[in-house]
Amino acid sequence: MSTAELHRQITADEIAHTFEEEATPKVDLGIYAFEDWVALAIFWVMALAVFLQFFTRYVLNDSYAWTEEIATYCLIGVVFIGAAMCVRLSRHIQVDLVYRYLPRPVGRALSTVIDLIRIAFFGYATKLVWVYIQIIGDEQMTTINFAKNYVYYAVLLGFVLMFARSVQVAAQNWRQGYSALERPGAYDGSEI
Repeated sequence: MSTAELHRQITADEIAHTFEEEATPKVDLGIYAFEDWVALAIFWVMALAVFLQFFTRYVLNDSYAWTEEIATYCLIGVVFIGAAMCVRLSRHIQVDLVYRYLPRPVGRALSTVIDLIRIAFFGYATKLVWVYIQIIGDEQMTTINFAKNYVYYAVLLGFVLMFARSVQVAAQNWRQGYSALERPGAYDGSEI
């Protein structure tokens, strides 16, 4: 048996066709929701604040102190509002190994209990953040004359959205008869 490789001659037309672009796929922005766009906007404000901080510190050798505080508070908004996106897409960390070994009715019941606990947690967290906002009042930020309660309103918005999305996810799980815990492959595309 010969170990020599066999190659087929390629024409110039075949080479030229390899550089042709395929049809441009259509962009579908319908998969994004309100919280996705809000988190993206806050992220870009944070990115601009970090860039300004870097530029003023290392190029101008005189950094603006307020950029660090703004970036920190923007990160808080990105985390809590972005968490609502994770709830909507069932992307939070979860342990689904147990569901492989449970009978289907038991797994379905346990998944429903998890949905109810998640709804209760986000509802209670929303109440706690609201109470906290009422307590801190109009406390000012350290470096700029701006009320901190606006930052906490972003956290409140995040928890309200997480609560609403968890109710939607629970309703969807109930309608379709399974959740991401029971059939993770249906959510990550690995189930055929």
